Amino acid sequence: MQEYKVTYFFDEQHYVRRFIHVESQEAAIQLIQGERDQYISFTDSRGIYHELNTSTVRVTQISEYHRKIKKKE
Repeated sequence: MQEYKVTYFFDEQHYVRRFIHVESQEAAIQLIQGERDQYISFTDSRGIYHELNTSTVRVTQISEYHRKIKKKE
């Protein structure tokens, strides 16, 4: 499984980001395309619940994400 960052832009200053785990970028694209024009919901890493209507999104961006492991000092 690979991790992908999905960013939904509503305008130049407002966006929501979520992370998904799928087998490939093609699978990520297929998932996002399948969610068009409907409500989706998810909880982010901070525990904040998001519910959004994908029909109000102006731009959707998908990129592979390489999480950095933070070192304890």
